[in-house]
Amino acid sequence: MIRTFISILLWPLILLIFFCGALIYIFLTFFISPIKLYPVANLICRIMLLSGGQWLKIEGEVPDKNQQPYLYLFNHESLMDPFMLGGAIKHYVTAVGAEYQFSYPIWGTLAKRHGAIPIKRDKLKKAIHSLDKAEEAIRKGISFIISPEGTRTTSGELGKFKKGPFHIALNTGVTIVPTALIGAYGAKKKTDWRLQPGILTVRFGELLMEKEYEGLKVEQLKDLVEEKIKVLINPQ
Repeated sequence: MIRTFISILLWPLILLIFFCGALIYIFLTFFISPIKLYPVANLICRIMLLSGGQWLKIEGEVPDKNQQPYLYLFNHESLMDPFMLGGAIKHYVTAVGAEYQFSYPIWGTLAKRHGAIPIKRDKLKKAIHSLDKAEEAIRKGISFIISPEGTRTTSGELGKFKKGPFHIALNTGVTIVPTALIGAYGAKKKTDWRLQPGILTVRFGELLMEKEYEGLKVEQLKDLVEEKIKVLINPQ
């Protein structure tokens, strides 16, 4: 009952801040590049989390913006995830997202203006083309956040990893940043509209450089990164 009451109070505030922040950001992208606008995006993400009763905690060493590009691979727990990453990462970063999301009012326009790349999961050729575009951007120095699971967990457990992000890594030699998102599933489950205020943690792992994985096959790299993320989620 208390959680329902808190959620009824918080959702209007979250939506108000999101729509205002998104519209301001979209407007500014017509005059300023998303790369230069990133501090604004970072601030909006942090305010979004606070409006939902969430305090962002960052653990591990935040990657140096001067050593880009990076490929942040993370566990996908909640719709809080992009705001957690956007609030924790200190340099411009974009994403690969499901194509249907780009048709959403406001959110779709925001994603396009920010430089996100749509991917059609059920069409192999189109999916490969999207990954090619991501690789091209990485070669130009652009960092990405991608969830190897491809979708939010419905159980709180880490889902099966897809191969796409690891093809990108092997084809570009990008530095991989294993990243664990903790607390987001409890804060807003995919199957529940209610919110649970609390602490959200972004835990960055040690950088995985090209020289450490260049001889691996896709499956081997996938297993390696999956194990690193599992350890970050539940450190012994």
